[in-house]
Amino acid sequence: ATRTKSADVERADSGIGQMPARKWRNRASEMLSSLQAWEAHRPCTDCGERDLPVETDVQNCNQRRADLCEKCRKRRTERKESVLEFVNTEASYGEDLRIIKEEFYLPMQVAGLLSQEQLQCIFSNIQELIDLNESFLEILQEEIDQAFEQEDDDLMTVCIGEIFLEFVNMLPAFQTYCLQQSSSVNMLNALEKEKELLRIFLNVSQNDNTALRRMNLRSFLMAPLQRVTKYPLLLSRIIKATTEYHPDHGSLREAKSRIESHLEHINMKTKQEGNTWTLRSFRQDSKKKREVINIEMRETALKTVGWLREETRFVMEGSLQLAQPPDGQWVKKGSKTLKFQNMQVLLLVNIKRVSESSLDSAEPGPVKDAVLVLIRDKNNGKFHLLREPLRLSNCIVSTDPDCDDTFELIEIRREAFVFRDSDRARTHHWFRQIRRYSRELGSWKKRRNALPNIMISTPHTRP
Repeated sequence: ATRTKSADVERADSGIGQMPARKWRNRASEMLSSLQAWEAHRPCTDCGERDLPVETDVQNCNQRRADLCEKCRKRRTERKESVLEFVNTEASYGEDLRIIKEEFYLPMQVAGLLSQEQLQCIFSNIQELIDLNESFLEILQEEIDQAFEQEDDDLMTVCIGEIFLEFVNMLPAFQTYCLQQSSSVNMLNALEKEKELLRIFLNVSQNDNTALRRMNLRSFLMAPLQRVTKYPLLLSRIIKATTEYHPDHGSLREAKSRIESHLEHINMKTKQEGNTWTLRSFRQDSKKKREVINIEMRETALKTVGWLREETRFVMEGSLQLAQPPDGQWVKKGSKTLKFQNMQVLLLVNIKRVSESSLDSAEPGPVKDAVLVLIRDKNNGKFHLLREPLRLSNCIVSTDPDCDDTFELIEIRREAFVFRDSDRARTHHWFRQIRRYSRELGSWKKRRNALPNIMISTPHTRP
């Protein structure tokens, strides 16, 4: 008997003929080739392009970096270097601040070389800058350490832009120091010529104190100015190496815009005060010009209300039209009978923080106070208040269906104001925000019942 071939038995048992079996094997071979080709040209996890090398040395780079194209791999390396440069230079800047305090300020204070007023003039708010730097650097270092603990060797989870925006309150501290720099240098020059002991101390410190690196006091006093002008450059490097799909990309751009706007504002204030020196100039576009104006308005509002900067939050700000109706019958005739004037309006709230630290990351506490600051349009280079701030705890805010393009704010026993925005939706948004804080502060029902509200209580019909 002829021995039956295994292939014949398999075909007899499975019912698959010779031609279908060959087609199946060909299709499997094609699928395997397709999978191998896809693996060889798989998309990059960062940019989605398919230009990965065919062969990858797994021993030299982990799987995460093996899924990157050459361009993105280089970009990640540049981003990591830029992030580390930002953190390391912040640490070096902090060390210079501590040298100013420990090697100059404290010895001069203990030895009585200068009075407290003279020390304050020369060193300005150096302690505030030290505190800000320590808190900022602590958060940055924690982010770096956490990234390495999570095996994020490329530091992709470190969001410098978000952290910078959380510490945006340090920019006014830089402004205070920069604006006093000219008087600080002039005071130091005059005292050094006048006081021999001071001159000897500064010379000996520069030549014999190894911690100073042969640098004099004037060089160290320039550290905050150099640091604040270097922030845009450092942020630009990180932005360049960060893909637009990264969650920190938008925050990085906003942080860069905020610091440039503050630098322009410092330059403007410096010129107004008659100083000859300025910080490095930055290109101004319309957005930066608006931000500079906003900074100046916020400073005017803060100075008026007298609140601490770290306890103040600007809820809304912008241009509104304001009118003061002579009586309660204006609603019958409509808002067209009112004479409106353009006004810059800022809604500020004073928040009681859970921690005494102004940089505490905890959620803010309850609202202690809320005011509406009314500022006239800029005249002769300066902003002027229309009146004292309107405290919302003493105000009633209401609207009327027949005048849905306006809302009314009445201050108890004093004045009434009608506001509107050029955009109706934004007018309603202003109304909701102001009414919210008005109701949170004081006894809303008691105030509402005690004062006849023009737009609520007065009967009227639209002709």
